[in-house]
Amino acid sequence: MVPVEAEPSLQKGKVAALAIAVLLIGAGAAYLASAVAGSNGRLTSEVSALGTQVSSLEQMNSNLNSQLAADTSSNSNLSTVSPEGIYSAYSPSVVTVQGYEVLTQGTFFGQVTSIESVQGSGFVVGYQNSSYVVTNYHVVNGVTNITVTFSDGNSYPAAVKGTDRLRDLAVLSVSAPASEFHQLKVQGPSGAVTVGLTVYAIGSPFGLAGSMTVGIVSQVGRTITESTNSQVTIPDVIQFSAAINPGNSGGPLLDSDGEVIGITTAAVSDSEGLGFAISAGTISRELPSLVTTGTYSMHPDLGIESSADMSYQLAQAAGSNITYGVLVESVVSGGPADKAGIRGGTETVSVEGQAYVVGGDIIVSINGFKVIDGDVLASYLEEYVVAGQTVQLGIVRSGTLTMVSVVLGTE
Repeated sequence: MVPVEAEPSLQKGKVAALAIAVLLIGAGAAYLASAVAGSNGRLTSEVSALGTQVSSLEQMNSNLNSQLAADTSSNSNLSTVSPEGIYSAYSPSVVTVQGYEVLTQGTFFGQVTSIESVQGSGFVVGYQNSSYVVTNYHVVNGVTNITVTFSDGNSYPAAVKGTDRLRDLAVLSVSAPASEFHQLKVQGPSGAVTVGLTVYAIGSPFGLAGSMTVGIVSQVGRTITESTNSQVTIPDVIQFSAAINPGNSGGPLLDSDGEVIGITTAAVSDSEGLGFAISAGTISRELPSLVTTGTYSMHPDLGIESSADMSYQLAQAAGSNITYGVLVESVVSGGPADKAGIRGGTETVSVEGQAYVVGGDIIVSINGFKVIDGDVLASYLEEYVVAGQTVQLGIVRSGTLTMVSVVLGTE
């Protein structure tokens, strides 16, 4: 049988269809490849973007860790000036001072002798590679068998090394091993104590050893009269709000740096909750002499026997237009003021039921420093000069300002 061949036109059609199919398959493959490539590109881009975000998050995390470390360091610093930090760091430097006082008093049956326990506070300071305990004079005056008890409970005998009754200061030497002494830094005479400063008082009120109270400085440059120390008048005293009670006497008043800015005293009658501390400047100034000589004898004295703070009412009664300063009522005969020609008053007047002697000089400045009242004058003398120095007093006499040189005596 003879084979029959397809028509040429039909064969061309098949070839064309095949070619189209091949083209379609090629185009589909190209499209698929392009789609895959595009998808891969987008995925690569998205992965790259995610990588960038991860790097950014890692950088943020690193920054947060750095900030956290800084905050932790800051919090650590804050914790050292918190009440807890102050107490933990400095209470081991505070001691309890104890002893016995022999009292003799007359009765119907004659003189009776009794022995009373005495207690106060103190704190450790250093001087010339040795450690001593500073306390109040009235805590150890007339006291025998003195002992010092440290915060760990260990007690040792102590002896009075030096005293200053006029500033209610005493220094004790203690027979204790070196490991017991944790010295406090006493702020120097140039240290600044300002109203509003946070302060910490540590001591043994009512025998409760290791007690701490917190307050602020409510005023500086006060002059107080101690009721248990022969009515001694002490200038340049810090007034503060932290509660203190009998037994606190002799303890430190600290600032937030742990420096001693004063030595507390609870020997002021009718203080109505106010605390008072003898300034650290007085302590640092006297410590060398108290340790080496047992006393201090450089307190300056103007030789003014009686004086009064000027006020509007007093100025009116005195016929003066000066409402501030210190009115000199009388001077010590032969004393520094008397020798310098400072004049006392000549006439007694009554102001609101109080008698004053007017007509004398009014002190309004010392060495160019304005004198507002007696506290300011006394504090200046305590802080800046010593016995034997010459000061320039600005005085108002009969309405005229006059400068007078005074060579200071010894209190």
